[in-house]
Amino acid sequence: MADYENLPYRPCVGIMLFNRKGRVFIGRRTEGPEHVDMTHAWQMPQGGVDREEDPWPAALRELYEETNVTSIEKLAESKSWLSYDIPRDIVSQAWKGKFRGQTQKWYALRFTGKESEIDVLHPAGGHEPEFVEWRWEKLERLPELVVPFKRKVYEQVIDEFRAFAR
Repeated sequence: MADYENLPYRPCVGIMLFNRKGRVFIGRRTEGPEHVDMTHAWQMPQGGVDREEDPWPAALRELYEETNVTSIEKLAESKSWLSYDIPRDIVSQAWKGKFRGQTQKWYALRFTGKESEIDVLHPAGGHEPEFVEWRWEKLERLPELVVPFKRKVYEQVIDEFRAFAR
């Protein structure tokens, strides 16, 4: 593994999915190197951008693979890529030690379907579930529910997309 400071960031997308009441979709994870405790096990849908893939199609793919959701309206995308570092002690466990963290392009989407469309336990395409449960949450509560090293990115995303929660 290369020196931590010289490792690149993994290109990724994140989705802030709002319901009609302005609440945000979050899912609870139960495993993975980022899973540190039950309080901070929640996150918004996110995932890697495949080689030769553009961020917007990657966001649609990741949302579908993690939630089965396709009924959406695009509201906005982040002005820039936002990055976070993972703690040094889990670098070798995450992404086979190839990355020091993620750089993410975020999208604000409005869910326009029925809640019965959301199914995190049986994700599309035969993928293993990333979430074991989900809920709609107030925007302000998101930072306290996510792992601490993602908090600054979540705060930036909240600031940028706050208008859609109204």
